[in-house]
Amino acid sequence: RALRLVGGRSHCEGRVELEQEGTWGTVCDDGWDIPDADVVCRQLQCGHAVRAHGNATFGRGHGPILLDEVGCKGHEGHLWECPAALEHDCSHKEDAGVVCSEHQELRLSGGRDGCAGRVEVFFRGTWSTVCNSTWYEMEATVLCQMLGCGNVLQRPSFGHTLPGKMVYQCGSLQPSLAQCQWTFNKSAPCYQSWAAGVICNGTGS
Repeated sequence: RALRLVGGRSHCEGRVELEQEGTWGTVCDDGWDIPDADVVCRQLQCGHAVRAHGNATFGRGHGPILLDEVGCKGHEGHLWECPAALEHDCSHKEDAGVVCSEHQELRLSGGRDGCAGRVEVFFRGTWSTVCNSTWYEMEATVLCQMLGCGNVLQRPSFGHTLPGKMVYQCGSLQPSLAQCQWTFNKSAPCYQSWAAGVICNGTGS
């Protein structure tokens, strides 16, 4: 049995989906709360739950609704170890979702649109800039593609003016920067660095 989050902005945010016998299905939001979401986040190595969402916040899923009235205590290793009703009276408009603490929300700010500007990350309750000490073509490419903005045109530098600092190092093309190696608020790699920026060749909202 596998577990994933779908429809969010990273692999640590989204609609909860379980795989059973080769088919992916969803979880009903009846009784869905933070201890349930905590188990999902921990199982996906995404930290702990920040929010437990219902009402198909991340869009309606497809396939069977596999669990209802989930009642985790919060310490279980897997969602399917929690007590739950296998019969349900739900529709996909009640699909459950979660936001985990390791979710990293990325944006480009100060450019002509959402596909250009300074790289900013919302993580663990604070906005951060990204140190350009390891901001190379690979890291910039991952971000442009993650944002649906095409490929890299330029990597301009900016000043650091936000409370936090992130460092990313991608050894290969990943679906998101959060899946590369990263460190948060460690001073050494940021020493004398500028804040990373990128201009992608696509256009954004």
